[in-house]
Amino acid sequence: MKPTQTPDLPLVSIISITYNAESCLEETILSVIAQTYPKIEYILIDGASQDNTLQIIQKYASKITYWQSEPDQGIYHAMNKGLQIASGDYVWFMNAGDAIEAPDTLEKALKTAPNADIYYGEAAYYDLENHYLGLRSEVMPHRLPQLLRWQDFDKGMVVCHQAAIVKKEIAPLYDLNHPFSADIDWLIKALKQANSVQNTGLILAKYKQGGFSRKHLLKSLWDRAAILQRHFGWKVTFFNHLKIAGRGIAFILKRGKSY
Repeated sequence: MKPTQTPDLPLVSIISITYNAESCLEETILSVIAQTYPKIEYILIDGASQDNTLQIIQKYASKITYWQSEPDQGIYHAMNKGLQIASGDYVWFMNAGDAIEAPDTLEKALKTAPNADIYYGEAAYYDLENHYLGLRSEVMPHRLPQLLRWQDFDKGMVVCHQAAIVKKEIAPLYDLNHPFSADIDWLIKALKQANSVQNTGLILAKYKQGGFSRKHLLKSLWDRAAILQRHFGWKVTFFNHLKIAGRGIAFILKRGKSY
């Protein structure tokens, strides 16, 4: 995918991380290459897949700006590779299995405010069989803040990682000391550096539950607690996690009664 020469528009690097993703990668790629926004750099980082992932990548190679396939040290190590390769003004992670909501999503998002440091929005949640579950704010016990601040994360992951488009100059590398929840740390650090944060009011991404964090849920929760303790202190983190646990249990029980 070669970006159109339009110097007045920012270049957006969309990065997809894949590993043995033959069942879901094509949907992700198609959602990226269908975007009407003219300045996209598409980067795909594969962790030496052993299934038919590479055949799918090669099928769309002419639409991908850069791709590689080699062993890595985990998902966040692969995401760091993508960040270090990216040359865009903004970075947006859309990993295998996830998808951009509609062909005009990126174009609409960037029009909501000029030159924001971070654009964010909603995510539509799906199960692994591609059944629609609802918006993230309906499926999860977190509500999307009207104005997102880093302080909002003291209560957990209040925005979907795939529903945040971040200016490259404030996007840190992922902390590999947190192999299960480095995405929340990444967003907090980016928000701490941001001067302008724009709620697009849009559904930005389709997100499939059952991914990396869900498969390692307990480790992810412990990892997240360590991250939040560093940013907010142990007292705030402890009491907020008690509230999160209680709210999560109540939410699960409520959902169970509705089916």
